[in-house]
Amino acid sequence: MQLTLIKNTDLDTTLAYQVARTVYSQTRASSLSAVEAMTSMIKNISDKTGRSISDIIKDNTLFELTDTAYVKANNRAFQMCVRVAARMLSGGLPDSVFGATRFHFADSMPDWAVARGYIADVDGLLFYL
Repeated sequence: MQLTLIKNTDLDTTLAYQVARTVYSQTRASSLSAVEAMTSMIKNISDKTGRSISDIIKDNTLFELTDTAYVKANNRAFQMCVRVAARMLSGGLPDSVFGATRFHFADSMPDWAVARGYIADVDGLLFYL
């Protein structure tokens, strides 16, 4: 008897959409570089801490809570986020933020960032280790 493992693509698709909603809410898909950077950071956090991607994207200490329920699935900018998220989940997204696990918008300065230097600046998003 031969056993065949079948990957559950429905779960992968659901997670890709969840990641895409978080990334879209933070970047508004301002550019492919920003979307890839934010998605890379999510993967870096998972790799460094062992937390699941699903847990990370729900963490309101990492991401500002914004309502993305209004985003239509066929929105081109959102679909870019879905494609990048799917690449990350399949292991095909290179780390574009050099291992960064924190970020903030360039027009703000959170207390935790005051004494640190950022390692990447991608379209108004500053990334830190």
